[in-house]
Amino acid sequence: MLVIEGLNAWYERSHILQGVSLKVDEGEIVSLIGRNGAGKTTTLRTTMGLVDKRRGSVVFNGEEILDLPAHIRFRRGLGYVPEERRIVGGLSVRENLRLGLVAAANKSREAEAIDRIAETFPRLKERLDQTAETMSGGEQQMLAIARAMVSEPRMIMLDEPSEGIMPVLVDEMFELFANMRKQGITILLVEQNVERALGISDRAYIMDQGVIVHAAAAATLLADKEIQDRYCSV
Repeated sequence: MLVIEGLNAWYERSHILQGVSLKVDEGEIVSLIGRNGAGKTTTLRTTMGLVDKRRGSVVFNGEEILDLPAHIRFRRGLGYVPEERRIVGGLSVRENLRLGLVAAANKSREAEAIDRIAETFPRLKERLDQTAETMSGGEQQMLAIARAMVSEPRMIMLDEPSEGIMPVLVDEMFELFANMRKQGITILLVEQNVERALGISDRAYIMDQGVIVHAAAAATLLADKEIQDRYCSV
């Protein structure tokens, strides 16, 4: 579904990604792990079209999208939840979900799409008319994920979804990701909680200093503490 080859990206003069190659097959959860500053977030941002200076190949669902703007990638079915969440605090949960449909192909089925996503997120279903800023950080993160999913993306990229969230909601969130895979939703996951990420993933890539340094089945990496200590310890 997603094939990245020789991806390079720069922030001004800083060469952040240096020939990154990876793939995510349909229906998989693939984790991208590594230390802070390894280039994981830049990989997601470049894949989504949010980094201007880039070179290489990003093929999504058989189409080269490297030079497409972010909103077109979104309409092609590529979803992205950034680390910052970026919900609109003064709006209700329902209104935030509507924002996820503004440029979506299924905008005409707004009520149906919101009802469907509310069933997937029971915690949000109870709070559709609650102002988003009054919810906990974990609930706001769930809203950010739900807002990305309401457009029915073919694939979703998640950047550090568990950061700063209480453990009970982290458990709930990772159960949700596992259920999403069962429903056939493809996920590329960046996550500092390595054990939790590998525990629900099919495969994983390890990044270090802007390059992929290791790739294996998630279960293999989960059992390899030496590799984790070498590349993933903060």
